[in-house]
Amino acid sequence: MAEELVPVFRVENAREVVGWYERLGFEVIGEHQFEPGFPLYVFLRRGDVHLHLSEHTGDAPPGSLAYFYVDEVDDIATEFGVPVETVPWGREVALTDPCGNRLRLGVVPDH
Repeated sequence: MAEELVPVFRVENAREVVGWYERLGFEVIGEHQFEPGFPLYVFLRRGDVHLHLSEHTGDAPPGSLAYFYVDEVDDIATEFGVPVETVPWGREVALTDPCGNRLRLGVVPDH
């Protein structure tokens, strides 16, 4: 198995936030809950990129940030109504999920 780093974002209600990530092309590939009424942990994937959402206090600080390299940002910018920024390292968009976690999605020239 190849090594892989998976960001974990703290969320208040994972099932509500999943829809926001589905707009980015992520799909739910699993979830875990120790028993009914306990915090939910959701596993998401978009292609080879994995992201976890956790309702567990202490799993991740609220308002975390992850950088995500993508093939293009224009459709994402249109979907979320945000501008595309040209920065010294390429083009990117900045998004914030409903729980305040931040994603920067960027296209690097020749990447």
